[in-house]
Amino acid sequence: MTLIEDYALLSDLESAALVNRDGSIDWCCFPRFDSGACFAALLGTPENGRWSISPVGEVRSVTRSYRADTLVLDTVFETDDGVVCVTDFMPPRDEVPDIVRIVEGREGTVQMRCELVIRFDYGRIVPWVRRIGDNRLAIAGPDALCFRAPIEVQGVGMKTVGDFAVSPGERVPFVLTWFPSHLPPPAGNDPEASLQDTEEFWRTWSAACTYTGAYDEAVRTSLRVLKGLTYAPTGGIVAAPTTSLPEWIGGGRNWDYRYCWLRDAALTLVAMLQAGHAAEAEAWRDWLLRAVAGDPADIQIMYGIAGERRLDERELEWLPGYESSSPVRIGNAASAQPQLDVYGEVIDALARAREAGGAPIEHAGAVLLATLEWLEEGWRTTDAGIWEVRGPERHFTHSKVMAWVAFDRALRMAEEYGTSGPVDRWYELRDEIHREVLERAWSEQQQAFAQSYDSDELDASVLLMPLVGFLPADDPRMVSTVAAVERTLLRDGFVLRYVPRIDGAVDGLTSDEGVFLPCSFWLASVLALQGRREDAERLFHRLLALRNDLGLLAEEYDPVAGRLLGNFPQAFTHLELINTALVLDRVSERGVASPGPRGGEKA
Repeated sequence: MTLIEDYALLSDLESAALVNRDGSIDWCCFPRFDSGACFAALLGTPENGRWSISPVGEVRSVTRSYRADTLVLDTVFETDDGVVCVTDFMPPRDEVPDIVRIVEGREGTVQMRCELVIRFDYGRIVPWVRRIGDNRLAIAGPDALCFRAPIEVQGVGMKTVGDFAVSPGERVPFVLTWFPSHLPPPAGNDPEASLQDTEEFWRTWSAACTYTGAYDEAVRTSLRVLKGLTYAPTGGIVAAPTTSLPEWIGGGRNWDYRYCWLRDAALTLVAMLQAGHAAEAEAWRDWLLRAVAGDPADIQIMYGIAGERRLDERELEWLPGYESSSPVRIGNAASAQPQLDVYGEVIDALARAREAGGAPIEHAGAVLLATLEWLEEGWRTTDAGIWEVRGPERHFTHSKVMAWVAFDRALRMAEEYGTSGPVDRWYELRDEIHREVLERAWSEQQQAFAQSYDSDELDASVLLMPLVGFLPADDPRMVSTVAAVERTLLRDGFVLRYVPRIDGAVDGLTSDEGVFLPCSFWLASVLALQGRREDAERLFHRLLALRNDLGLLAEEYDPVAGRLLGNFPQAFTHLELINTALVLDRVSERGVASPGPRGGEKA
C-alpha cells in the first residue's frame, strides 16, 4: 500500500509530478497543473499510467532527499548487489515540459528496470506508440510524449520496458517530453546541463529568502512548496497539484484542488512578502486583478490558473480512486458558491502588498472601491462559508469577521496612503459588523463563538478572530472559545474543522474526515498569543513531525491510522506553517502577545 506521504513533489512552475518512494511517478498532468493526467496510477492502478525506474531485485532500504534549496530529488536504493541513486527533476519550462531522470551507480552493479505506461486523459486512453530513430513517440488526440533513453526498450503489453545495469560512476539519463501532437517532436535537451540549470534556478530563488527565525528549515521548505505550486506564466497559485485524494479513506470527500483559491493565494502572498519574495507576491496581485475584473457580485472563490471562471465538476467513472475512495472528480462545483470571506482576504492581501512597498496600481483602487460598495449590503447575506459546505447556506461567523476585515483594511489604506473612498461609511459598517458578530455569534451554551449566528455548533475557523485583529487573543471571550475548541474539536491533540455529522446536517456530507492541519496551526498561533507559549510550541513541533521525510504535508491527518489525508502537498497547510512560525518568532522576540502575520495591526 502506498501512503500519500510516500510521494515527493516535482514542479517546473507550470505542471507537477508525484514520485513514489519505490521510484514510480504515479501522477503527472501536462502541459498545466489542471490538464488531463498522463500518469494516473495515484487514483487507480499502474494500468492507468505511471513511469517506474527501480532495482529489479530486493531493495533493502530507500532514502531520499531534495538537494539543498531545490526541488531536485535524489532517491537512493540499497540492494544486495549494490547502491544506486535516481535523480528526478523537472527543468524550469523553456517551451515544452520535461521530466528528467538520471540513474547513477554508486556501489556494486545493480540491475534496473524502466517501465513506462502512458495513459492520456486521466488513465483512460492508450496512445499510439511508434519508434523514430532512438526515440519513442506516444500520441493520442492533442497530446504527445517523446521518450528518450540510451538503453534498448521494447513494447510489452501496452508498456515500454527496458532493463539495464549500472556500476559505480555510470550515469544513465532518461527524458520524457510533452508536446502538442500536431507539431514535430522538440529537439532533445542535455540532461546533465538541465540538472545544473535546475539546481541553479532553485538555489538562486531560495537565496532571496529573508527569513531568519527559529524554524529555518521548515519555513524554507514550505516556501519552496508554495513556489512549486505557482503557475509562472500568470502568477496563479494552485491549492495542490492533485485531485480527489480523500479526506477520509473510503469516503466521498474527494475534491479537485488544481485551481487558484483566492483565500489560499492571498495568504500565500502574505507569506511570500514576509519572507522576501516580493516578485511572486506582485505577480499574484496582478493575476488577482485580472481574475476578479467585472462585477464584484460575480467574484468567485476560485479560478483556473489563467483566471478561467468555468470549473465545471464531473466524475471519472473509470478510475476507482485512491484506495477505492470514490468518486474521482475533476473540476470543482464550489467555484459557483458564494463565500463572503474571500472579499476580506483579497482586500487584506492588497493592503499587505501596499505596506510591503509594492508599487500602487491605478486600477487596483477602482477594484477595491467597487468591491467595498457591493459589500456594504452583500455582507448581510448568507453564504457557504470557508469550508464550502454543500448544505444550507448560513450566516457563518468567519464570513462576517472577514467582511469586517475588508472595511478595516480599507480604512488602514485610507489613513496611511490616502486611498479615496467613503471613509465615514466604512467606519460605520466596520463597527456595525463588529457589534453584530459579538451579539449573534456568541453561544451561551458553549461559552464560545459558534460556527454561525444563533447556533451552538463549534467551528475552528473562529480561531482566526485574533489572528486577523478582530479581538485580542487574551480577550476573555477568546480564552473561553479556545477552551471550548480544546474540549470539543481535538482528536489526539489536533483540531477538527467542526464535528462531522453522519446525517450531513453540518456540511451536507455524511462521511467522516481527518483532523484539519491548517486549523491545528491556527490553534498553535492563538495559544502563543495568549501567553501559552509552551503549549503552542509543543503543538507546533507535533505538527512538524507529521511532515514526510521531505518536509511535505497534506491537508488532513488521521491520528488513529497515523497517516496523511487529502490532496498533497497542500498550499494552505504549508502557508499556515509559515504563519505560525512567524507568530512564534514574534512572541519569542517580544516576550508578549502580539498580532500574527495576518494581523489587525502591522507586525
